[in-house]
Amino acid sequence: MNIARHVALVDELCYRPFPAEYGPSDVGFEGPGHHVAVLEGEGGPVDGPAGWAVAVERLEKDRDALYAALAARWGEVDPWNLRTVLLRTAREEIPEPWAWLSARAGVAWLWEVRGTGRWAAVAVTGRDPGDVPQLVAVVTETVPP
Repeated sequence: MNIARHVALVDELCYRPFPAEYGPSDVGFEGPGHHVAVLEGEGGPVDGPAGWAVAVERLEKDRDALYAALAARWGEVDPWNLRTVLLRTAREEIPEPWAWLSARAGVAWLWEVRGTGRWAAVAVTGRDPGDVPQLVAVVTETVPP
């Protein structure tokens, strides 16, 4: 993992214009009001539940190392429980990219990025052994639900 490269990309996304439509980007995908960057990932399915668990554990360590670098800039925050957001999707409309993230990750580190009007989150997606684990960064102007 290259923390400096990941921090630089998150910084860039905090100032990159948002697109008018949904689609792929050079770092992941984007839509009106948000960018999602895949920072690290397995690139394809992992080998069984044990391989999935090892991949998730490695990516969670990388997520937490990235948290330390971003917390030094933006302040320490408590982990954000995305499971509660996912439960809310059953009875209310959760805006993107938060609905997407809550369907794929259990916890995220989340900051309001001072002076930008944007929110930044880092999380590990791939909740289940059938999913491909990835370390992602989300930058959006949409206030978290």
